[in-house]
Amino acid sequence: MIRLAGLISLLVCAASAANLDRIAISPDGKRFVHAGSGALFHPWGFNYDRDTSGRLLEDYWQQEWPVVEKDFTAMKVLGADVVRIHLQVGKFMQSPRESNPHSLQQLTRLLKLAKDNGLYLDITGLGCYNRKDVPAWFNALDEKQRWDAQSLFWAAVSRTCARSPAVFCYDLMNEPIVGGDAKDKDWTPGEFAGKCYVQRLTLDSAGRSDKQIAKAWVDKMTGTIRKYDKDHLITVGAIPWALPWPNAKPLFYSPEVSKNLDFVSVHFYPKTGEVDKALSALAVYNIGKPIVIEEMFPLNCSMPELGQFIDRSRKIASGWIGFYWGARDPARGVTSQWLEYFVKKTPEMLGP
Repeated sequence: MIRLAGLISLLVCAASAANLDRIAISPDGKRFVHAGSGALFHPWGFNYDRDTSGRLLEDYWQQEWPVVEKDFTAMKVLGADVVRIHLQVGKFMQSPRESNPHSLQQLTRLLKLAKDNGLYLDITGLGCYNRKDVPAWFNALDEKQRWDAQSLFWAAVSRTCARSPAVFCYDLMNEPIVGGDAKDKDWTPGEFAGKCYVQRLTLDSAGRSDKQIAKAWVDKMTGTIRKYDKDHLITVGAIPWALPWPNAKPLFYSPEVSKNLDFVSVHFYPKTGEVDKALSALAVYNIGKPIVIEEMFPLNCSMPELGQFIDRSRKIASGWIGFYWGARDPARGVTSQWLEYFVKKTPEMLGP
């Protein structure tokens, strides 16, 4: 079992809070920098999406706020500078036209907590991870109405976050797919470990190409955010289709679609013996913008192999975000290996 006290003793860099400076894109367009100083910024952190029992953040952040406080302190002590949170539609929208003020107040509270700990937030939105929590009215909307409700979600969130120095970026949606002509009429196809992480943008392509649909959606969401927040970065967390299909080309990071996205976010879980294949797939997303590996974990490979992937990806990637499931996690087995690796790697990843 790995214990937090033992991890602290391994740290080389200090874990004290710092003044947060807005993160921007470097002049060459390939890296992240602090907007004020111009110093390089390397996103290195955790997805804080659920606890060990599978509860999503919004399931407990009201009643168990001290748990969230402890977890943010722990993530900072472990060496993180970025925490990715996942906001659910059902918790932030009360109707197609009305946001939830209580959730927005709690988000404001979380922004302050992040700032106090010297952490930036990757704010991923529009989640429909738990089917039971997705409002019936939301799934009953047609495409236009659904996109309008999603736009209002981002209007409420970006208004709340615009002035916070603790925002690293807005991630428009976790792993969107276009959907095409979906015969099952299911906006959230497939489940993994009881959660629906993939979401369709449409159920009817109506003669449009995938790029036309993706561009229209991205432009609508980014346009809404830019009405309220001119500065913070915007991205989309994408499935790297070039991994299962080596000849696949990026959709959201194609020239036609990615104009209003500031950097590339892709999710990688390399398989045993296939680190080279994962690196080849990653190279497809090298489009001249910073790349963040926004999800990674030794789910399908050993921790040494994931370490190889991280080291070799540094030629083109600028950020890496794994997972942390709370201070109450006993951190056995592969989780223990991951956290030990993270702590030992932190000084190198956050260095110049």
